[in-house]
Amino acid sequence: MRLGVLDVGSNTVHLLVVDARPGGAPSAAASHKWPLRLAEHLDADGAIDDEAVGLLADTLTECRVRADDAGCAELLTFVTSAVREAVNGEQVLAQVRQRSGVSLEVMSGRDEARVTFLAARRWFGWSAGKLAVFDIGGGSLEIAGGPDEDPDVALSVPLGAGRMYREFGDDLAAMRRHARITLGAVIGDLSRHGPFDRAVGTSKTFRALGRITGAAPRSEGPFVTRRLERHDLQQWMPKLAEMEISDRAKLPGVSLDRAPQILAGAVVAESVMDLFGVNQLILCPWALREGVLLRHMDHLTNGSGRHD
Repeated sequence: MRLGVLDVGSNTVHLLVVDARPGGAPSAAASHKWPLRLAEHLDADGAIDDEAVGLLADTLTECRVRADDAGCAELLTFVTSAVREAVNGEQVLAQVRQRSGVSLEVMSGRDEARVTFLAARRWFGWSAGKLAVFDIGGGSLEIAGGPDEDPDVALSVPLGAGRMYREFGDDLAAMRRHARITLGAVIGDLSRHGPFDRAVGTSKTFRALGRITGAAPRSEGPFVTRRLERHDLQQWMPKLAEMEISDRAKLPGVSLDRAPQILAGAVVAESVMDLFGVNQLILCPWALREGVLLRHMDHLTNGSGRHD
C-alpha cells in the first residue's frame, strides 16, 4: 500500500510518500519539504503567530493534495516540539484542521525517542546488540537505549540545533556550557542502562555532520556504513565557528536552510559523544518518520490498527 508520513517539525514540514507492506522494508516514492521554521514564529508569550498558522494551513492543504495525487491510502501525521510547546498549540491545531482538513497528532518528546529507537533497531537488526540512539531535531534532542524494540529509557531534552542557534547564535562557549549542563542532568539515566554495544546517530543534523567530516555521500546508497568520529567533529567545530553562513552552506550535506544552525548541532553532537563516552557514532538513515510508519504497519499486522 502507499502511505504518506507528514512530519511538522520546528524547522521543516516534510511529506514522505512510501510504498509499504507488513513485514517488508518501506520504499520511498517521493519526498516534499517546506522550510516554514515554525519555531521562529513564536511571540514573546510563546504563542505561534497568525502568519505562521496561515502558512502552516496552506502547506498542509498542499500536502494533502500531493498525498492524494500520489495515491496514498492514508496520511500519517505528527507534530513535534514547536507546536507541542506553544502556549496556543491546541488552537493552532484546531485552526489548521478547519482550514486544511488535516488533523495533526501531537507526539510527546518521549514518544519521539521511542519511535526513533524502533526505526534504528529495525535498520540495524538484532545483531547490533544493545543500542543507544541519539536524534538531534530542530527543537529537541531525543535519547533512547535498550536491547529490544521498545527502549528501556527514552528521554527528550530541549537541545535542538535550531533552538540552540536562536538562543546563543554562534557563541561556541555559551552553547557548549549550556549543552553540557543540560545533558549532565539526564545522561546518567541512559548510562545506568549500559553498557551498550552500539551508539547510533539519526536525523539530518547527524548526517550533515557526518558528510562534513568525511562520511560517504547519499549517492552511494543507504547501505554504506557511515560514521561520525568525535575527533573529527572536534577538529571541525572551530572552523565552523569562523565560517560565514554562506560558506557553511557550501559544505557537503549542508543546505542553506540548515547552515545557520549546523554549528549548534555540532556542539550538541560533540557534547553527547563526550559525556556519554563514545568516540564514534554509527549513522542511521532511518529516523522518526520511518519509525512512525513501522509502528503503523505493526498495528495493522497485529490487528490493532485500521486499514482503509
